[in-house]
Amino acid sequence: MNRPDGRSPTGRRPLKITPRYLDYAEGSALVELGRTRVLVAVSLTPGVPRHMQGKRSGWLMAEYNLLPRSTESRTQRERFKLGGRTQEVQRFLGRAFRAAVDLDLLPNQTIVVDADVIQADGGTRVAAILGGYAALVQAFDALVRAGRLDDWPLTEFAAISLGWAGGDEVLVDLDAREDDRVHADLTVVGTAEGELIEIHGGGEGRPVPRAIYDRMVDEGLRQIPGLVAEVHKQLAEGVS
Repeated sequence: MNRPDGRSPTGRRPLKITPRYLDYAEGSALVELGRTRVLVAVSLTPGVPRHMQGKRSGWLMAEYNLLPRSTESRTQRERFKLGGRTQEVQRFLGRAFRAAVDLDLLPNQTIVVDADVIQADGGTRVAAILGGYAALVQAFDALVRAGRLDDWPLTEFAAISLGWAGGDEVLVDLDAREDDRVHADLTVVGTAEGELIEIHGGGEGRPVPRAIYDRMVDEGLRQIPGLVAEVHKQLAEGVS
C-alpha cells in the first residue's frame, strides 16, 4: 500500500513533545504526532478510591476526551455519559500506565492522567501514552528532587500503532486515512527492555494470519526503544 505521505512501511511520523505545557499540573506535555495533537496532564492528589482503601498502595486512573473540533465534523461533548469508545480507551490507558508505575512506592496517593485530544488524525492513544510517559517523568522527577520519593517508580515504556493492508507488509504509525484502509490494526505498548505491556486491536472484517500478527507485535517492540529515547531527548531539550 502506498502511504499518503510517502513514508516507508516502517517510517514514523514526526514526533514533537512540548514538556511543561501547563503551569499548574505536576507534569504535562503537548504531543504532536504528525497532524495528531494531544494535551496530557498528570495530577497527584492525596488519598485513594474506596476500593483501594486499606491497601499499602497508591492508585492511577486515566481520562481521555476528544474535544469537539478535534475531528472533521464536530464531536459531541460527553457531559453525562461516556461513549463506548471513550470508556474503552480510558481502560486501555489506565491498564498501560498502571503496569508501568510501581504504585507501592506511592502509598495513599492517586495519580490522574488526563489526555485531551485537540486534533485527531490517527494514533491518539499512542500520543496519549507518549505524553503521559513524558508527564509522569516530570512529576516523579519533582518528587525525587523534593525528597518525597526515594526510589524511581516508572518503567521506561512507549506505544506505537501498526497496520496490515494485505500482502506481506506491516505498516507503522498509521494516520487516519491509513487506519480506514487496513485489514488489521494494533496498538502495541511495551518497555524499552522488550517486554509487552498491552496489545490492543485486531482484524477489521477479515482474519489476520498468525505470522502477520506476530510480525506486527515484533515490529512494535522493535520501535519502542527509539520512541523512549526520543521522548527523553525532547524532555532534556525542553528544560529551561
